[in-house]
Amino acid sequence: MNKKVSLGLGRQLTVAVWVVLFLVPLFADDWGVSQLGQYLTFGILAMSLSFIWGQVGILCFGQAIFFGMGAYLMGLTTLEKFTWFGGSQTVGMLLATLGPALAAYILGKLLFVGRGLSGAFFAIVTLCAAVVVEIVAQHTDFIGGFDGLLNIPPLMANWRVGDEFLSTNETFYVVLGSALVIYLVALFIQRSPLGVVLAAIRNNEDRTASFGYRTMNYKVLAFTISGAMAGYAGALFAAQFGFVSPAVTGMALSTEVLIWVAVGGRGVLLAAFLGVVLVRSVESFLSSSLGPYWLLTLGAFFILTVVAMPEGIFGRLLKLPLPKAWRNPGDKHA
Repeated sequence: MNKKVSLGLGRQLTVAVWVVLFLVPLFADDWGVSQLGQYLTFGILAMSLSFIWGQVGILCFGQAIFFGMGAYLMGLTTLEKFTWFGGSQTVGMLLATLGPALAAYILGKLLFVGRGLSGAFFAIVTLCAAVVVEIVAQHTDFIGGFDGLLNIPPLMANWRVGDEFLSTNETFYVVLGSALVIYLVALFIQRSPLGVVLAAIRNNEDRTASFGYRTMNYKVLAFTISGAMAGYAGALFAAQFGFVSPAVTGMALSTEVLIWVAVGGRGVLLAAFLGVVLVRSVESFLSSSLGPYWLLTLGAFFILTVVAMPEGIFGRLLKLPLPKAWRNPGDKHA
């Protein structure tokens, strides 16, 4: 398969994936729809990491910090811990998006100042930050300590009389619609002039800086956008699962999202998104069929995938052609 056909196929497969996802409730039962909806929530989290890792080359081991912060802000708001908001889910979603974005901005300013941290050093610092945040959450009574927040209300249909809760299918479509909008916005940024600069920073930051770009500001901006995406996913998580615990801010989830993105394909947003569905499905199958050995098998699967398929399982299949403005005149296959 030549490059031109491959990229054309990527566009067709991308459309097909979203169409199939929207059709799932037509042939799946409530349990299956609910499970897939939860996977899609984690898929938004995976896209937030893919955005900074694949596009800018920033490997963040603390992505769960922003996810957990969003979940806690959603829970605190809807449980009326913040009494002046009246338990509004809309306000909760807004705070869950803006709060982690602000946290990512501040953290980015601290870590990227000057030449800043990069590569393994940045990954290690963010991993330590995730551990610290989880410990702090465990010892903060206002957010429930070790127990976390319980009985967070599910998403409600404010357009109906009585503010009834959304059905399983309605919740699924809210999550899927959110995922599609976030995907399109992130894809637009990636393919915009801003995305060109971010990709240049990934490929050679020093050379990009030599052209007069303040690379620190661009990295902070990308990190802030990524934090907002993760925080919004956390809000959906809180509404779907009905609880938030310190574990959603810590090292375990931060490591797991890294696996999802690496297996799916870090360089393509939709590939990272589908990596969640694949890995979670494999986890469910292995845990039921192999008992205590499922983690060992999953680890071997992850290592094999990363070594044999550096672009991930879906990365090459879902890769989109470059925008026309990016193409070289002599490149007929771009």
